[in-house]
Amino acid sequence: MGPRRRTGITFEHYPDGFGIGHAAPRLSWRFSGEANNWKQVAVELKVLVNPGTSSQSSETFRIETSESILVPWPARSLKSRDIAEVSVRAIGEKLSTPWSAPATVEVALLDRSDWTADLIESEVTQPVDDTKRPVVFQKEFVVDSIRESRLYITAHGIYDAKINGKRVGDHVLAPGWTSYNHRLNYQVYDVQSLLREGMNTLVIEVGEGWYAGRLGFMGGVRSIYGEQIGLIAQLEGGGSVLAKTDTSWTCGTGPILKSELYDGEVVDLREETKAPNSVIVKDLDKEVMLAAPEIPPVRCTEDIIPVSISKSPSGKVIVDFGQNLVGWVRVNLNPFGPECVGKTIQLSHVEVLENGECASRPLRLAKAQDSITLSAQVPEEYWEPKFTFHGFRYVQVDGWPTESASPTINDLTARVVHTDMEQTGWFECSDAMVNKLHSNVRWGMRGNFVSVPTDCPQRDERMGWTGDLGVFAGTANFLYDTHGMLGNWLADLAAEQFEQDGVLPPPVVPDVMQFAGPRQPLAVWSDVTVTAPWDIYQNFGDASILRQQYESMTAWVDQGLPRGPNRLWSKTTHQLGDWLDPSAPPQDPGKALTDSQLVANAYLVHITGTLAKISTILGYAERAASYERDFEELKVIFQNEYITPNGRLASDSQTAYALIICLDLCTNDYQREGSGERLEFLVRNNGFKVATGFVGTPLICRALSISGRDFLAYRMLLEKKCPSWLYAVTMDSTTMWERWDSLLPDGSLNPGDMLSFNHYAFGAIAQWLHEVAGGISALEPGWKKILFRPVPGGIISSASVRHLSAYSMIECHWKLENSGHRFKLEILVPLNTTARVVLPGQIEDGGVEVGSGRHEFSIEYAADARWPPKPIHPPPPFYHAETDEFAR
Repeated sequence: MGPRRRTGITFEHYPDGFGIGHAAPRLSWRFSGEANNWKQVAVELKVLVNPGTSSQSSETFRIETSESILVPWPARSLKSRDIAEVSVRAIGEKLSTPWSAPATVEVALLDRSDWTADLIESEVTQPVDDTKRPVVFQKEFVVDSIRESRLYITAHGIYDAKINGKRVGDHVLAPGWTSYNHRLNYQVYDVQSLLREGMNTLVIEVGEGWYAGRLGFMGGVRSIYGEQIGLIAQLEGGGSVLAKTDTSWTCGTGPILKSELYDGEVVDLREETKAPNSVIVKDLDKEVMLAAPEIPPVRCTEDIIPVSISKSPSGKVIVDFGQNLVGWVRVNLNPFGPECVGKTIQLSHVEVLENGECASRPLRLAKAQDSITLSAQVPEEYWEPKFTFHGFRYVQVDGWPTESASPTINDLTARVVHTDMEQTGWFECSDAMVNKLHSNVRWGMRGNFVSVPTDCPQRDERMGWTGDLGVFAGTANFLYDTHGMLGNWLADLAAEQFEQDGVLPPPVVPDVMQFAGPRQPLAVWSDVTVTAPWDIYQNFGDASILRQQYESMTAWVDQGLPRGPNRLWSKTTHQLGDWLDPSAPPQDPGKALTDSQLVANAYLVHITGTLAKISTILGYAERAASYERDFEELKVIFQNEYITPNGRLASDSQTAYALIICLDLCTNDYQREGSGERLEFLVRNNGFKVATGFVGTPLICRALSISGRDFLAYRMLLEKKCPSWLYAVTMDSTTMWERWDSLLPDGSLNPGDMLSFNHYAFGAIAQWLHEVAGGISALEPGWKKILFRPVPGGIISSASVRHLSAYSMIECHWKLENSGHRFKLEILVPLNTTARVVLPGQIEDGGVEVGSGRHEFSIEYAADARWPPKPIHPPPPFYHAETDEFAR
């Protein structure tokens, strides 16, 4: 089991062509093969609409274009339910490709008028301020002859659908979490194989989910979007509606007594499913968009068996799955006989152990417990929850009703759950700990990309914090195809930003922070309105995301951002700044070394310059010129406020220097070198340990590389003492942590209240691994032109990085041979792209230009004489230096 792979022709950014929400979808295709210097000059497209029907039409088009991604739809616009088959043949200067196998695209319901189904709820009112028991909706219907059939479905809650006792599709936690007051995603399923002639039964169970459940910390709030669970479903076959939600349905309850996202699921298998109650019809707000989203569905993508089952010091049964993951546990019901009837098994999920016992304090007010009461009749071979998920590595099992009172490794399986994005990035090198770090980054992203990009997946929070995504977007876009998911999330951001004629972006998307008071403008967090679409555009090359979000960007920068007399940020605003800087006290994570106003204003200058570029790309010449003037003026104001002529800063910290170096905020080369020298001093003076939080961490190694100090970046990367990236690896971490010292060296928990062991933000170091240690980055948006510039360093003697771009796979493999005196490089450039190759010792503007194909290079190599760098410490007896494993 694994992520779905896209091959052949794709439509917009959908994971496949089934159930799309576009009448004229743009087309993309990847090339296979390794032909040298091949470029497309034209393309031929065959489009067969509604094959095998009376409305069938076929056309062939030739388009003179070098583009192979997001090519405009050439045929007539499609209508709701239309099906088309598309084949492509790319024409090269000398060679052309054969015709591709047809790719099928099917349009979903494009107009609200296509929906004849009603929104239904139970006639039994559910509690507003308490857990809502899942509702089972049921409908019997007759099928005369089995033909092509589609189920269109969404819910106010999370649904699980069955036809004639068989589950519909493989999605979980559907329809996912959106800003339900603005956008409600729906799904389409091919259900022909589940139908039978004669009487059929459609049973759909709906849990409270994000729609009506408890959300937020400090106790959170229930029923944010609505007080009642609801369902909309429309089953069509053979051109007619076979069943649709209306007053003819009945409803009731089943074995699930309660199911909450934070607290878990409680099931009594002795309870039968009964649907004796009537339903009532409600009006769905006409302002709510029913959307067929580009975001891939949430799925179970991997199963993991326990690595050990043991007893804790207090005698508790602890199951270790060996990996901090997000999902749930599937229980094998086969071991249980009649003597187990009425016995209850409880599963408690945690990320870490403390003193050998499950550490539940990091969960705060989330119980994260599933319980199953057994029955005489086992309904299925396995049980697993439907409407909850957990972040965990360890599970405490209480009440296991066998003679041993303990399960075996065959009784429990962890099911890994996340938005099923296609993996597009891989990295490995000669150092096992760095490889583990990269694995931790990927696992942290998987666990926190569950419908929305969340901060953490385990405690009473799990919200789409904008700042976390803002600093991690570049890494995320490389590792996975995020366009559909993040485009969906940004659409919600814009919708909520403009609520009630407002212009302030919410700090979390979807916005469930009403309990925390009015929205506040926040640098970095609010700036995601600009930075995230820009990062997406850079990786995928689709300017439509810039156009989609342009009003959101400009409203924030022009109207929402509070300014002082000098047009920088107002000095009266509160900022989160370099959040979770390691020097911040456990209970005050915003108390960082770096001046939060400097952070805010550096970002202000940066996003203003970015807006000028975006306006140019979209053809808004006057606005581009205006933003460019603002950028130049604000840059000078920033320089006068914070930077001395020698490049020293008013705020003397790693993050401050990383910001001005990476965002190019210095006046001249003299200032830049002065800033680079001071950053080197701060890094060495800190013993190569990290001194950055959310803002500085993605930038610190990049800043050292930009300033010509790759050797220092490698030394920071390889540091193992806390705080550092590898410290958590030495503590057996399998995901990235929220704090550098979430687990203290003695194995005890950090005393802070915020204590997640699955937080992706600090994993942004992976972008430096991909671009510098690995050696690939995009020279043009969408990877049309690629830069290969690997930089060896430290103790790493080889590295390999791959990225599956919209064109095809990009590869870069390098190694040191002959005792480190020879550098060998092998690269793969996709068809229809070009690249610049810069070898060690060459300047970035130099190098050689190459076309598509596989290329090899070999040069003499001399390691940086500055390795290993020495820390700066006072002499004894004032300081007793720790052992430096790299010292010569």
